[in-house]
Amino acid sequence: MADTQNPLGLTGIEFTEFASPNANFMHDVFIDFGFSLLKKAKDKEILYYKQNGINFLLNKERQGFSAEFAKSHGPAITSMGWRVENADFAFKTAVERGAKPAPDTAKDLPYPAIYGIGDSLIYFIDTYGDNNNIYLNDFEDLAHPVITQDKGFLEVDHLTNNVYKGTMEHWANFYKDIFGFTEVRYFDISGVQTALISYALRSPDGSFCIPINEGKGNNNNQIDEYLNEYNGPGVQHLAFRSRDIVASLDAMEGTSVQTLDIIPEYYDTIFDKLPQVTEDREKIKHHQILVDGDENGYLLQIFTKNLFGPIFIEIIQRKNNLGFGEGNFTALFESIERDQMKRGVL
Repeated sequence: MADTQNPLGLTGIEFTEFASPNANFMHDVFIDFGFSLLKKAKDKEILYYKQNGINFLLNKERQGFSAEFAKSHGPAITSMGWRVENADFAFKTAVERGAKPAPDTAKDLPYPAIYGIGDSLIYFIDTYGDNNNIYLNDFEDLAHPVITQDKGFLEVDHLTNNVYKGTMEHWANFYKDIFGFTEVRYFDISGVQTALISYALRSPDGSFCIPINEGKGNNNNQIDEYLNEYNGPGVQHLAFRSRDIVASLDAMEGTSVQTLDIIPEYYDTIFDKLPQVTEDREKIKHHQILVDGDENGYLLQIFTKNLFGPIFIEIIQRKNNLGFGEGNFTALFESIERDQMKRGVL
């Protein structure tokens, strides 16, 4: 319910929309992750993929907002749909609170929208749930759907924005002032050669988080590499929450999805620090899963290599822990630097 803490009545993420000059590759990766291709928009070449509570749209239109966005950015997350109680109210209130409205001529989808990170769009969706949703109303079944075995991904846990140096506060205020997000963490992270600062915000309904990253120091850090390749700020990665990360990774072995290499020494001490981990330790080592936590709980996480341009996916399983894997930041950062070295960036 909309109130002073949640002024737009935000209730979660409904969809993430992708576009690319090579959309077929995105399709293949979605299938490898266990998404099923079920429908297309009634009047446009916009495909609908689903896995449990995660909905993806793949926009294959040759003209329009997403097509132009992908021309500027390459493979991109062009828009998101956020659930609200009343879309018209949320749109009107967002504009009153300083958001820039997206005109009908700029949109590929028929829902109220504002401009978000990097001039991508945030649509407001108030028709959702099993019995009445936009996929029932505005999409049609495909003659030949692609039904894929679920890989255990349940929902989008968080989505991370990369921004230019000096603009983190601007974007944090965008989410705080318009939507009512609140700060939950601040990180200052250094690797061997590069560094970044990160500011994590939680949605007012508590259903998802948005960390915002800004690079520090030289321009070869991972944030500035993203900004250069993506041609501006945007969504760096989505995190999928898995019901069983080991089973998810077992199911994806042999697919196109590759994950970052973690130094073997990481596992020399991690289980001494977190002896309460119940998952198969050899499987954790085999898949190079990162572990973090405290006396109250823990999380398991892994990061893919870049999948679509500079965009990647994080997979996370939580056991009574709402953190972001802070204890893994150094190991993760150094693995990203090693990957940058292999690619000749550093």
